[in-house]
Amino acid sequence: MGKLQSKVVVITGASKGLGRALALACAREGARLAISARGKEALDAVQAEIDLIGADVLAVVGDMSVARDVERFVASTEAHYGRIDVLINNASILGPSPMPYLLDYPEEDFAEVLHVNTIGPFLVTRRVLPGMLQRSSGSVINITSSAGNVGYAGWGAYGVSKFALEGLTETWADEVQDTGVRVNMIDPGEMDTAMHTFAVPDCDYELADPSVVAEVIVYLASDAAANIHGQRLSAEEFAVWGGTSYADGSIQI
Repeated sequence: MGKLQSKVVVITGASKGLGRALALACAREGARLAISARGKEALDAVQAEIDLIGADVLAVVGDMSVARDVERFVASTEAHYGRIDVLINNASILGPSPMPYLLDYPEEDFAEVLHVNTIGPFLVTRRVLPGMLQRSSGSVINITSSAGNVGYAGWGAYGVSKFALEGLTETWADEVQDTGVRVNMIDPGEMDTAMHTFAVPDCDYELADPSVVAEVIVYLASDAAANIHGQRLSAEEFAVWGGTSYADGSIQI
C-alpha cells in the first residue's frame, strides 16, 4: 500500500519541474490527484503520464492567483472526490530573467510575482481549509525557498514573495493549531529545473533532482508525518533527519 493510498492530493503548478515530479510521485504512492497549471498542453502531458501509472487524476487548467479559477478548481475537485486531504501550494513564477535589482524592478512585474507566489497560495488555502477543519483532518504544504529565508541581492520579487509566503504559512499554522489540520512549508533547495536555469543561467554546480525532492514531500504529506505542524523544513535536512541518503538520489524514509 502506498504512503498516500486513497488520499485526495491537490497540487498547483503541476505541469513541470517540481510540480510534475510531485504529481507523479503522489500517483505512484496511491493518491487520487487534482492538478492544475496555467498551460493546457503541459498539464495534459502530465495527466497522460499519471494515467499510465493508473492513478485517478483530475486536471484543471487555471491561474491560482485568480479567485474564480481557484473556485472552479477546488469546487471541481470536491465534486469529483468529495474532499481534499492534502494541498500542496507549488505554483510560482520567477519574474523577469535575468532578475533585476529591486531598484530597477518594474512595478507591474513585481506585483505579478507577489500575486502568483503569495496571494495565490492564500486564495487556494482559504478555499480548501474549511473542508479540512470540518473533518478535523488535512495537510497544507507550501513550497518555499532559501531566498525566502535570507535576503539575496538579485533575487528581487521572487525572494520577497517567498518571505511573505513563509509569514503566511506561520500565520495559518498558528490559526489552526490543535484542529487536526497541519500546515508546513518546505524548502526544496536548488533543483535541476527550467526555473533554476532562468534564475542562474551560468550555474556550474550540482543540482537536486526534482523527483528525489518530491519523495521527501510525499513523506511530509503522509500520515507518517502526522505530528509535524508549523515547521519550516529543508528537503535535504529533512531527508537526513529521516534517516535517508538524499545526496545519492535514494529515498527510503
